[in-house]
Amino acid sequence: MTTDKKRLSLTGRVLLGMGLGILAGFIFRTLLADVALVHDYLVNGLLHVGGKIFIASLSMLVVPLIFVSLVCGTSSLKDLSTLGRLGGKTLAFYLATTAIAISLALLMGTLFQPGQGVDLTTASTFAAKEAPSLGEVFIGMFPTNPINSMAQGNTLQIIVFAVLFGIAVSLAGKPGERIAAFFGDVSEVIMKLVTLLMNIAPYGVFCLMAQLFTTLGLDAIVNLGEYFLVVAGTLVLHALVTYGLMLKTFTGLSPLTFLKKMEDAIMFAFSTASSNATIPVTMETTTRRMGVENRVASFTVPLGATINMDGTAIMQGVATAFIAQAFNIDLSFSDYLMVILTATLASVGTAGVPGVGLIMLAMVLNQVGLPVEGIALIIGVDRLLDMLRTAVNITGDSVVTCIVGKSEGAMDLARFNDPHSGEKEEEIRFPRRGSDTASEASASKA
Repeated sequence: MTTDKKRLSLTGRVLLGMGLGILAGFIFRTLLADVALVHDYLVNGLLHVGGKIFIASLSMLVVPLIFVSLVCGTSSLKDLSTLGRLGGKTLAFYLATTAIAISLALLMGTLFQPGQGVDLTTASTFAAKEAPSLGEVFIGMFPTNPINSMAQGNTLQIIVFAVLFGIAVSLAGKPGERIAAFFGDVSEVIMKLVTLLMNIAPYGVFCLMAQLFTTLGLDAIVNLGEYFLVVAGTLVLHALVTYGLMLKTFTGLSPLTFLKKMEDAIMFAFSTASSNATIPVTMETTTRRMGVENRVASFTVPLGATINMDGTAIMQGVATAFIAQAFNIDLSFSDYLMVILTATLASVGTAGVPGVGLIMLAMVLNQVGLPVEGIALIIGVDRLLDMLRTAVNITGDSVVTCIVGKSEGAMDLARFNDPHSGEKEEEIRFPRRGSDTASEASASKA
């Protein structure tokens, strides 16, 4: 009971921090707009520093968590052919959900027509960065210097090196077993650090929300109100209906139980607007609270944070329809199919590129002959929508993790169905090499 109260207290404090931050932001923007001291020393000083420290504290764990967890997960595989099957399933589900997301977005954008009557005379120019080709992405997945890849935070290269290193550990016999045991202990220490850092979340969320809503004007949301509502509504629809149906169909698990266990991760994703920064919390949620084995979650979660962009795909679909309507350009059925194909493949092709959402949108617009300058119309509300997109993205990562984990027999269903699972510190355990389930790993430790 005490543990439950503590967990609910953390959740409540994060929500409180978010609400107070939004309120403070509006106060700073309206009532204290002319007070230079507030903006110079509080908004751009204390709040800025506090928000950056919160993001940095989460980002700090991303590289070691991805590497160590993947080494543990890969080295625990008895049959290495499992890795190919695991990767195939994961990639197929991620591409399928992205295709569904972009199709749903185009449907909603065409149905509600948010771009009708938009004035384009004040549209500014948007300069899109060039995205790498798919071939360049595949070449770039293999690191020439793994240490440099970790220093730069290149997620795909870290994943490839960690998988290869884990395979080598699995094949190395007795020395490999000692290395696997060491990495297993490091994994538990890292997850303990995640738990400790989550305690600063309410303060970090307050700083982020206060600073954001000090600079985010309501006029931008009002002017693009219909576009904003269509994108937000489609994101919610995809998260609740598409993911809910997938989870129920492929696993038989309760979507309501899933969403209840996702609440902390969703709030972290919303406040940070970064799938990568949320990886530690998503990993903790899928393994500790939902019972998915580390050998699955350590692969699906980092890969999903890199290439699974359902939320971004939804933005692209609605934005494509919005810009076409705003410029009075009619798109044919083949154009819509091209948008679906381009956006789905681009979710892999632009993985790891800064500003990925707008780069992908520029690629899509160019593919169907729409003016890239139209992106300037939606930049005003993109920051807030980016927060919603990130929450949807990590929800999709977790759904696919559960589906793949269940299909591989690597999920503790009792833990998933237990409303209090993952609340005890001693439950942060990853399966050691040779264990088939989380419960077996716990039994072997006992």
